[in-house]
Amino acid sequence: MNLKGLEAVALSIRSLSMDAIQKAKSGHPGLPLGCAELAAVLYGEIMKHNPADSHWADRDRFLLSAGHGSMLLYSILHLSGYGVTTDDIRAFRQVGSKCPGHPEYGWTDGVENTSGPLGQGVALAVGEAIAETMLASRFNTAEHTIVDHYTYSLVGEGCLMEGVSSEASSLAGHLKLGKLIVFYDENKISIDGSTDEAFTEDVAMRYKAYGWQVLSGSMYDMEGIAALVAQAKADTERPSLIMLKSVIGKGSPVEGTAAAHGAPLGDENVAKAKKKLGLDPEKFFYVDSAAYEYFDRKKAAFTQAEADWNAVFAAWSAANPQLRAQWDAMRSRSVSGEGAVPRYAAGDSLATRKASGAMLASLAARCPALVGGSADLEGPNATALPGYGIYSAQNRGGRTIRFGIREFAMACVTSGITLHGGLRGFCATFAVFTDYMRPAMRLAALMKLPVLYVLTHDSIYVGEDGPTHQPIETISCVRAIPGMQVIRAGDAEETVEAWNMAMSVTDHPVCLFFTRQNITVYEKDDPDWRNTMRCGAYVVRRGADVPDVTVLATGSEVELALNAAKLVNGKTVRVVSVPDRELFASQPAALRKLITGAAPRVIVAEAGSKLGWEGFVSAEKDIFCLKDFGASGPAKKVAEHFGFTAEKLAELISQ
Repeated sequence: MNLKGLEAVALSIRSLSMDAIQKAKSGHPGLPLGCAELAAVLYGEIMKHNPADSHWADRDRFLLSAGHGSMLLYSILHLSGYGVTTDDIRAFRQVGSKCPGHPEYGWTDGVENTSGPLGQGVALAVGEAIAETMLASRFNTAEHTIVDHYTYSLVGEGCLMEGVSSEASSLAGHLKLGKLIVFYDENKISIDGSTDEAFTEDVAMRYKAYGWQVLSGSMYDMEGIAALVAQAKADTERPSLIMLKSVIGKGSPVEGTAAAHGAPLGDENVAKAKKKLGLDPEKFFYVDSAAYEYFDRKKAAFTQAEADWNAVFAAWSAANPQLRAQWDAMRSRSVSGEGAVPRYAAGDSLATRKASGAMLASLAARCPALVGGSADLEGPNATALPGYGIYSAQNRGGRTIRFGIREFAMACVTSGITLHGGLRGFCATFAVFTDYMRPAMRLAALMKLPVLYVLTHDSIYVGEDGPTHQPIETISCVRAIPGMQVIRAGDAEETVEAWNMAMSVTDHPVCLFFTRQNITVYEKDDPDWRNTMRCGAYVVRRGADVPDVTVLATGSEVELALNAAKLVNGKTVRVVSVPDRELFASQPAALRKLITGAAPRVIVAEAGSKLGWEGFVSAEKDIFCLKDFGASGPAKKVAEHFGFTAEKLAELISQ
C-alpha cells in the first residue's frame, strides 16, 4: 500500500472540500474533512472499479448515505479519474454544476445514488446487495463467475437515528447479505451538538442483534481500514458494520464540534486549517501532485480489472448463449410478447387487485428482470409470483421478496434493486400506507427510477377496517410528487393495460392503484380504447357527439358513473375513464376536447380528495369527491353514509 500517495489523496480531498464549500458560502465541511482517509483507501485500494467506465456491470458500488458530505465524494471522484473536473468542483452548489449540494444519481459521473435524506442511502445499499445475490444466482456457473462484487455505504449518526436504517439493516441481517459493508463515521456530533444529548444507544450491540458482524477501528488508519474490510469479506454469512472513530472537521479550528457540520469554515478558519495541514493558505483548490500520480499509477490496474472481467464474460457468453440472451433481456428490462395475458369480457366481476395479480404473474413469465414483493400483504395485494420461489438467504434465485412490515425500507430497497441494473423492482402494500413510503417514493422520482408500486385497497370501499385503512388524500399526495406516474384502473381490462403502460416506462416510477372490492367489466364505446388510454383518458360511454354533461371518473368510480348515467333522464351523459389524470391534463386542448365531447358541463368523480380536480370543472359543486376520513362498516353502507352513491351522483348530474 502506497501510504504516501494515499495521504496525498486525503490531503487533497480536504483542500478541495474546504475551498469548494467556502467559495459556495454553503455546504458541510465536517464529513469531508473527517473521512478523507476512508475515501482515499476505499477508491485507491479496496474497491473494484474503473473510473474510465462508471457503468461496468461488475463494479463494486459505493453509496453515500450521509449525502450532506457530498464534497468528499466529488473530491475522490475527481482525483481517481471519474468525469468530475476542478471546474465542476469550483462550481459546487451552483445551478447546473455537476457538483450539486447533495449527490444526484444520473447527473454526476460515478455517483451511484441520490442522497441527502438521511438513512435512505444505506437502505438503497441493501437493495443493491440483494440485486447482486439475485443476479449471481441466475448467471454464475461452475466454470465462470460474472457477478461478484461488493456494496459499500458510508453512514453517520444521523443515518442511524432515522428509522429507515433500522428497518433496512434488520432485513439485511435476516437475509445474510455478506457482501454488504457499511462504514460508520463515528464522530459523536450532530447539528445540535453532541449526540449524547439524543443518541446514546449501543450501536454495536444493536447491529449484532440484527445479525451483522461489527468491527471497529480508526478513520485515520488506512492499513487498518483495509484489514477490517478483508475481515468483513471473510464473513460471507453476515453484512458488516465497520465503526470508525473519527473527528468531525478534522484539521480545522472547529474540529470535533457541531460548528464543523453544516456551514463553511470561514476564510480565517480555512487559512488556519491549511496551515495546520501544511498547505499554503494562498493556494485555492490545491491538489497535491502526488495524489494525481497515485491514481495515474492505478489506471492500468483499474483497466485490467475490467478487461479481465470482459474476457470471462466473453467466455461465459460463448459457453452459455441462452444465459447471455437472458442477461441482455434483463439489462434492458424488456418484456417478451410470448406468454398468456389475462383476458376479460364485459360482465365479468372481480377486484382490480385480483386482475393485477393475474397480470403480474403473466409479466413475471415474460420479463425475467421483474422481482419484488409486499410488506406482509402478499395475499391481499395479490402479488405472488407462483413458481419463482421466495428470495432468502437459502434461495438467492427466488423472485418474491418477503419484506416484512417495513414499508419505508421496502420502498428504498426496491429502488436499490432497480438502481443496480439488470432487475426491475416492484413493491406492494395497502394504498394508505404510502404515508410510510413517500420519502422513498420521492427519491425514486428524483432518480428517475422505473420502480413499480402496487397499491391496493384504494378507497372507502375497504369497508370494515375503517378510516385508518381508507385512503382519502393518498392519491392526491402521490400525484403531487413530480415525475411520479399514477394510474388508477377502472376495471379488469383497464388493469391489464395499466400494467402494460407501466412496464413500458423507463425513466420514472409508477403507482398502480387497485380496488379491494369487485368491479364489473364494462362495455367501452371507444373501439380503440387500449391505445386511447395511453392519453390518460378515453370514452367509455359516448352519450352524444356533444353531450350535456361529461363525467370524468377514475377507478371504481367509472362503474359508479355508468350506473348514475342510467338514472338520469332528459340529459345526454358521457362517461370518461381517467386512469391517469396528470397524463390526460398534459394532452393538447384539442384532444382533451375530443374526449370530453366539448360538453358545457364537466363533473368529476373520485372516492378521495378533490385536490387537483378543481381545474377540470367550472363549479366546485361539480366535484363529486370526499371531504372527510372514512368510516368503519360494510363498504356499501359506508358509501351510503357519505352519500357516495350512483343515486347521489345522478342527482348532481340532473341539476
